[in-house]
Amino acid sequence: MPLELIRDDITKVHADAIVNAANSSLLGGGGVDGAIHRAAGRELLAECRTLGGCETGQAKITKGYKLPVKYVIHTVGPVWHGGNNNEDKLLADCYKNSLALAKENNLESIAFPLISSGAYGYPKDKALKTAISVIGEFLLNNDMMVFLVVFDKAAVTLSEKLFSSIKQYIDDRYIEEHPGRYRPEVQHILKERHIPKEYYLEEPMLSAIEEPGPMKKGKRSLDDLVKRMDETFSQMLLRLIDEKGMTDAETYNKANIDRKLFSKIRNDINYKPGKPTAIAFAIALRLNLDETKDLLLKAGFALSNSSKFDIIIQYFIDEGNYNIFEINEALFAFDQHLLGV
Repeated sequence: MPLELIRDDITKVHADAIVNAANSSLLGGGGVDGAIHRAAGRELLAECRTLGGCETGQAKITKGYKLPVKYVIHTVGPVWHGGNNNEDKLLADCYKNSLALAKENNLESIAFPLISSGAYGYPKDKALKTAISVIGEFLLNNDMMVFLVVFDKAAVTLSEKLFSSIKQYIDDRYIEEHPGRYRPEVQHILKERHIPKEYYLEEPMLSAIEEPGPMKKGKRSLDDLVKRMDETFSQMLLRLIDEKGMTDAETYNKANIDRKLFSKIRNDINYKPGKPTAIAFAIALRLNLDETKDLLLKAGFALSNSSKFDIIIQYFIDEGNYNIFEINEALFAFDQHLLGV
């Protein structure tokens, strides 16, 4: 199951459990800790008194009481002291131990706040990177719905270097209107070859097609495209999974896609996914830009320089970064739809 970044009040999230960024006493405090205790009622405090506190990086579980969850998992994040006091490992342990408790109690869903990023002073970009890294690794081998809950968009802060790099990439490529279809002479060539009209939606695709003859590195021949013309999205996806030597589970986990949705796609030859889902599979399969466009086309979509969402996807593919959780982190920061989920 996937990881989803959401803006919400964690005390109102419906899941099997929410995680409380607690202090070592487990007796309530400010921020998220205080909000959870107030929403849960006095019974939560009474149970916490029996737990004997909690060490930094560790986690303990209680009932949810008046909260809309079965359980609260309490974990104590590290206070930021500049990064040279084992903070990164301790923060990672918070997520690892909380997820381990959730798995031990057979929970199907869990919601985390961005631990230590408030009063404890952990830099938000570093806190987010650790959270996504640990949760992402866990989800590659476990089925669980994980929410990372932030109170507002400002809580998600990309590193200045990454944000600037993506912004510059967008500025260099973004256009207000779609560039249109192929030039008339190109359309004529494609028409003579009996290529369906949907195959010449975008001018940029021209650079990805070569006339028959010696293949250039990274290009697909027009003949190869014609050969695959009748393939549906489902057929192409399954073929690519086999060609990449990946398993179904590895594919849908890396795509941040729910297993049940993948099953629908596998069992329905004519299934048409949404664009974020189609792109998520392209990322999971580590497709290059041309291959991504081909897969999207099977679902009836294209990449356009008039879409910031599309340009951000192209940025990560160009950079060779296929970590879907990091991509979603960037999409979230730029207020775009997330992949998968």
